[in-house]
Amino acid sequence: MASIINALSVDVEDWFQVGAFETTIKRADWSACESRVMRNTDRLLDLFARRNVKATFFTLGWVAERHPDLIRRIVAAGHELASHGYDHQRVFTFTPEQFRADLRKSRALLEQAGAVPVRGYRAPSFSIDARTPWAHALLAEEGYSYSSSVAPVRHDHYGWPEAPRFAYRPLADSSLIELPVTTARAFCRTIAAGGGGFFRLMPYGFTRWAVGQVNRTDQRPAIFYFHPWEIDADQPRVANAPLKSRLRHYTNLATTEAKLDRLIVAFRWGRVDAVAADQARDAPCWPAA
Repeated sequence: MASIINALSVDVEDWFQVGAFETTIKRADWSACESRVMRNTDRLLDLFARRNVKATFFTLGWVAERHPDLIRRIVAAGHELASHGYDHQRVFTFTPEQFRADLRKSRALLEQAGAVPVRGYRAPSFSIDARTPWAHALLAEEGYSYSSSVAPVRHDHYGWPEAPRFAYRPLADSSLIELPVTTARAFCRTIAAGGGGFFRLMPYGFTRWAVGQVNRTDQRPAIFYFHPWEIDADQPRVANAPLKSRLRHYTNLATTEAKLDRLIVAFRWGRVDAVAADQARDAPCWPAA
């Protein structure tokens, strides 16, 4: 287990851009919301610097467009800059050509701000699934090396439970790698364990157990993610959001940064592109050609 390097990733979006509020806060109103993404991302950059770890920052083009200095700080610190789409629109809401346009727009903004090539992609809300059979082909055509856009679980907002739990090649004629977000096995079930709300809502010991299981039993790296707003207990409250959304979004915000620090210390971590390159050597095709 000690030799396995896990993938540490941050989905860079502001508190008002999350899926939980997509029916409550209109995109047209985003510019009027208090932006907190810079200060929260800078806190994460400071944490990673203290612990001497590198990560991948899957960043919205909308954020890069408005905060290019933040993008430059991410790159200057040695982290990977990758795409999270332009404005957090889920892939299954696009037509193929709309998806291609979103990929190009977000990548252009990120590369302009960061002055580095962008080769990784994560779909907003892990929204590549059985409804988007064309998505991986378009990512390959647009020159992406890897995607981390599939959640092989059942969930009310996302999920592709039939997908493999670990790295695979979604296209027989391409080197593109898909790195699903981490899951664990318990009671003959596959359960989400790769970060985000699950990391905040569950005890720290659950995530430590899940990452340890993936490293020890499966001999695979974990793919872990979280958001800058998840360490911000002082962010504005959206009182008119659905109760379930408010519970998911605001629970345990004050304790997440300390939990994250513990997890970083407990395991080895690195950028997603490095983990993707390592996993590419043995990644099977799925579905089988």
